[in-house]
Amino acid sequence: MTDCVRKYAQEKIARKEIDCAKEYTLSMFSGKYKIVIIYHLCHDGTMRFNQIQRLLVDVTHKMLAQQLKELGDDGLVTRTEKLVNNRKAVFYSLTTVGESLVPIIEQMFAWGQHRLNELGLAQDMKLQCDY
Repeated sequence: MTDCVRKYAQEKIARKEIDCAKEYTLSMFSGKYKIVIIYHLCHDGTMRFNQIQRLLVDVTHKMLAQQLKELGDDGLVTRTEKLVNNRKAVFYSLTTVGESLVPIIEQMFAWGQHRLNELGLAQDMKLQCDY
């Protein structure tokens, strides 16, 4: 199922009624795994489907495929097919637009880390969370 925030924003864009830049920005990475996918593609570089799947605990093949398709449809990720050892291989990488979201994601992490420190709940956290 498509994320409701993304779907709502797409409908408003289709009607040319989008009126909130924050809502549009949020819709670009709303979804359980999108932030982590964007982070890894930025910091780890181009990856194959199975490489991404191994990084996301409990993600199903269907869910990951859907998340990657939506990221591609939104122009954040490119899907490239190449021949590797005479077999078709699919690689995913961030576009320039996708890379432009990374500072926002890193700021969200910093804010969360700071707030958890204030609440006395912070541990040694990584930017990528286990999902």
